[in-house]
Parts: sequence; C-alpha cells; structure tokens
Amino acid sequence: MRYWKWQLLLLAGLFLALLMYGFAGMVDLIPRGWWYAGACLAVSAVMVLLYSRFVCLFENDNAHDLPMDKLCADTGKGLAVGLLYFCVVTGIMALAGCYSIVSVGAPAKELIWTFCYFAVVAVGEEILFRGVLFRWIDEKWGFAWALAISGLVFGLVHWTNPNGTLWAGIAIAIEAGLLLGAAYKWSGTLWFPIGIHWAWNFSQGNLFGFKVSGQDAGVSLIQAQIEGPDWITGGVFGAEASVIAVVVGAAVSAWFIYRISK
Repeated sequence: MRYWKWQLLLLAGLFLALLMYGFAGMVDLIPRGWWYAGACLAVSAVMVLLYSRFVCLFENDNAHDLPMDKLCADTGKGLAVGLLYFCVVTGIMALAGCYSIVSVGAPAKELIWTFCYFAVVAVGEEILFRGVLFRWIDEKWGFAWALAISGLVFGLVHWTNPNGTLWAGIAIAIEAGLLLGAAYKWSGTLWFPIGIHWAWNFSQGNLFGFKVSGQDAGVSLIQAQIEGPDWITGGVFGAEASVIAVVVGAAVSAWFIYRISK
C-alpha cells in the first residue's frame, strides 16, 4: 500500500472509530435501569460489528482479531487479568498502610448496570487504540513503534480527564497503554484487551472504591479510607496515578513482551 493511502485510511479509521465511540457514549443518557444495562451491551455488540464491517470494506479482509470462537475464552481471561491487576495494586497499597476498608456493601443492581456501562468504554477504546491505531502502525512500522505510539497517545488522551496531570497521563501510558498493546499482540484478538480494560475500570472504581481516571465511578462494593502520599495512592486522579500501579503494569507488560519475543 502506498504511504499516502496508508495515512489516509489510518486517519479515516481513527475518525470513524472516534465518531462511533462518541455516539456510543449517548447510551449514558438513558435512565439507569435494566433497559440501560441491555442498551450498554447492545451498543458494545454494534461497535464490534461496525469495526468488523469497516475492516471488510476498507481493507478487503476479515477482522482476524475478532475470532468468535475465542470471544468467551479470551474475554474471560482478560477479565481475570484486569481484576487480578487491581487486587495486587490495592493489596500493596493496603500493606503500605494507605488503604483500609471502612465498610462493604452496595446495591447489586447498580453494580451490574455500571459493569455493563464499562463494556461500552472497553470496547470503544480498544477498537480505537488497539484495533485501529496499534494494528495499522504494527503492520506498517512494526511492534515496537506500534506499542510506543499507541501507548503514548492512550496515556496523553487521559491527561485531559478531570483531575488529570502530565504524570497521570504518563502513568496510564506505561501501565495501561503498554499492557493493553502487548496483550493485544500476544493474544492476536481484541477480546483479551477488551476484557482487561473492562475489569480494570470496574474493579478499581466499583469494587475497591478508587476514582477511575480522575472521575467518580459511582457506587462501590468496598467503601475505603485512602490516605497517604499521592505517589502511592494516586491522589485525586485515582490508583492509576500511583507508582505502584505503574510498576505492576510495567512488569506485566514486560512478561507479555517476553512471550511475544519467544
């Protein structure tokens, strides 16, 4: 493919994925309830279908990173990795004396609704940053460039979030941008990073009570007292700006990169 055509299609893919994700965000206008949960899952499925259709139309190929026979297995593995990640981060923070449980309990239905909402976030952002940006750069310039560029862009985009700082953007680029890119490359499917991203947001915000990328995630199963230096707790941005999260994320990313190299 000529370079100008590659650039044009990459920009078109990013624009369409961003537009699709923007429209998907309108699901949040629906009043909370079981209709809301169903709408979130339906919108997530539609985004997957639209991405697959985009690949067919513009690349004359099938979306090989969406194998239906791996939908449940890879998404489940991703959910487990995302949950385990924040269990480790929270555990270390607790051992450091910066996290303590005050009470436990939340309405189950509200947790389910939020869980379904984070499916929209995970699917939309993984299609945009891994399905389009990472994949196209990987195919043109290679894995290292794809990992670095997609990870950096992913982190800097979060810099604009409420309570965002340059450090928070860099932290997300390292712990999440690199991890999700490496997980995508290692698995060969979008399902795996979607699962990680999905559990990542839900577990930190609605299980352990942190802010999610600087924003209040709503009800949490655990109400916790979080206090201590910002470099440990992440401050007002949440655990994603914690050095603990960065170190754990970098370690997991390194493991995936090692597996890819093998």
